[in-house]
Amino acid sequence: MKDLLTKINNTATQKFGAQYAEARAQKLYKTALTLKEERVEAAKQGIENGVAIRVLVNGAWGFASVGSLDTAILEAAVSDACRMAKLASARLKKPIKLAAAKVINDRVISKPKKNPADILMEDKIKTALTVNSASLDVDKRIKSCSVDYLDLTGSSFFVNSDGSSIEQDKLYVWARITASAQSEGVFTFSREEIGSTAGYELFDQQTPEALGEKVAKLAIEQLNAKSPRGGKFPVVLGPNVVGVFVHEAFGHLAEADLALSGGVLANNFGKKIGSDLVTFYDDGTIKGAFGAFKYDDEGVESQKTLLIKDGVVTGLMHNRETAQKFNAQPTGNARAEDFRVEPIIRMRCTYMAPRDQTFEELIKNVKSGYYFKSFRGGQANLDGTFQVGIQEGYEIENGEVGGPVRNASISGNTLETLHQVSGVGKDFMLDPGRCGKGQTAFISDGGPHIRISKVVVGGSA
Repeated sequence: MKDLLTKINNTATQKFGAQYAEARAQKLYKTALTLKEERVEAAKQGIENGVAIRVLVNGAWGFASVGSLDTAILEAAVSDACRMAKLASARLKKPIKLAAAKVINDRVISKPKKNPADILMEDKIKTALTVNSASLDVDKRIKSCSVDYLDLTGSSFFVNSDGSSIEQDKLYVWARITASAQSEGVFTFSREEIGSTAGYELFDQQTPEALGEKVAKLAIEQLNAKSPRGGKFPVVLGPNVVGVFVHEAFGHLAEADLALSGGVLANNFGKKIGSDLVTFYDDGTIKGAFGAFKYDDEGVESQKTLLIKDGVVTGLMHNRETAQKFNAQPTGNARAEDFRVEPIIRMRCTYMAPRDQTFEELIKNVKSGYYFKSFRGGQANLDGTFQVGIQEGYEIENGEVGGPVRNASISGNTLETLHQVSGVGKDFMLDPGRCGKGQTAFISDGGPHIRISKVVVGGSA
């Protein structure tokens, strides 16, 4: 494979005059399942092989991808990519330049205890059915349960004209369980998502029975919950909500391509945008985490990138192109969903660093507020505004956690909210997820429990 991809790159540089060329190939095996109410609605297995070719000609990018390893087809593709780059260069105001990157030759091998490629489809279906059954058996008020399962195994290959050559094993195991409950005209919904790059042993650590029961019990609990009062309140956020806040409200703003597109961080580099308790990282080195990997899709080694230190913006997530524009180093954040698309800047494992407070200390002085434990969804805008929906929440009265609330949300401006962080716990947890930015990327996010002095809580008037 290395010889083939090297040949393609040489064609780009020697025959078509490319300043830089890279070829990415994948040989992946994929399983996808969907079950609803103990029925298998979809079960697919397949192989996805292909090559992506990216070239830099006259300061402009050209890109082509093919689902083939045939030399003649690849040479035609590299010709197309170079032609596209030359056409694009005529309209380019400023030539693209790349920051220097270390030349790497490496082979990254995964060693799962249980390789999902060795697990029979029948056994994967059995695991999903067990989750399904466990959820539906919890209570007659559970009306539906669905399980989505995905695994990817295989290898990716990266070769560029600088001399790098990297082969990496790919291994992802992911599942999402959703349940709904209904009683006396009240309808509730709950969700749990799990994922790992370690192996199928994920289901030994979180058993199918426990997963199904957990999701169902949360949906049932919400049937007796009340709507929160709307207004500004102190809130304590669990690691699951902290993670989605860090990812949605801040993380996308810290992606250098979005910062260049007008995000609020472009003019706040080196400035204090949060309280002294706020420190954020984007880290691709956490072993077994869903967003972790050794090298990105530009052949740059993954690293732990400091984004905010004690409230001050200290860094952004870069690919080689944006690193050059910011006079910075590439951070290993260039990722492509598959061979069909170009790599773009994506988060890996994005989180708030823990401090020293216990949960009891965080809620102790909250006279009237809320504890939001897990999220339902979230979104943010380039101007720094955000909204996070809450799946599991509780009242806090006089320093104690009270009854459940449902259909809650928090919203506001990211920079204003970060200044309101008044307590950070010493616990820490990461949750897996999938992020959409034109492409889907596997990520993790999280942190400790934190207290925000005041934030807008959506609820009843």
